[in-house]
Amino acid sequence: MNDNALELFNPQSKSLVFKVFTFENDEYFNSLKQYNYFSVILILSGKGSLMADISEYSFKENSLMCFSLYQPFKIQCEKGFKGIMVNFHPEFFCLHKHRNEVSCNGVLFNNIYASPIINLPIDETQYLLTIITGLKIEMERTGTHQLEVLISYLKILLINASRIKIKQTHLEYASIEKRPVILSNLKNAIEEHFKLLHSPGDYAELLNISTAALNRISKTHFNKTLSNLIADRIIIEAKRQLYLTSKPVKLIAYELGFNDEFYFSRFFKSNVAISPQYFRDTVGFDRESI
Repeated sequence: MNDNALELFNPQSKSLVFKVFTFENDEYFNSLKQYNYFSVILILSGKGSLMADISEYSFKENSLMCFSLYQPFKIQCEKGFKGIMVNFHPEFFCLHKHRNEVSCNGVLFNNIYASPIINLPIDETQYLLTIITGLKIEMERTGTHQLEVLISYLKILLINASRIKIKQTHLEYASIEKRPVILSNLKNAIEEHFKLLHSPGDYAELLNISTAALNRISKTHFNKTLSNLIADRIIIEAKRQLYLTSKPVKLIAYELGFNDEFYFSRFFKSNVAISPQYFRDTVGFDRESI
């Protein structure tokens, strides 16, 4: 185990299910990361660039980054990069099972329409740091009820991070005058039709706008091409089905508008870098709980 990491393993499968990792430079993050667990990274100092999926973002100190299952990311930073990363596998804490308690899926994770970076006021940074410090202290303890305490701390972390992001999102929307109505229309169209309509031209026709213009709008406001935005939405649903159901991959492919299971598998692998079956095997609902 890394001296800067505290780790918890599933005693049955021996797989890592929870980890708190303290870092003091960007060396660990210079190579592409793609975990079979959720990641929350609190940046205490430093500034640099984040590559998440295929989009690039800039960040500075006092910020929070959140990444979903197998979401690829890489961080490059100037000197003075310090922070803490919390990783948790679905068998440790299932966002779906606890959705009524934390409501962070679609806010912190799997939000294709927003940056994975949350800028934090200094007092919020310190509060989240206090929560994570509580996690670290509990990880170093042994005895009964450790899991319950760790999960309680994790819930508090996710709830408060979600509150901050929701508040920021509302402020951002309020501060942008004459925000293009087409943004909401595009988002609503994708949410309604992504299982059937897979090409940018489909949405351009639906919204009565040229494909080139709609693609420019997507790139400007969502930092993604329209094709990437549509693909991301399909992948989120595919992951959800693979994770939460026992449906055959062929049926999932069909429900997502793919008549060819093998084409769907290639599509999934080109976007996630692993096969649908491997995703299910490593994060699926039927894995043994700790």
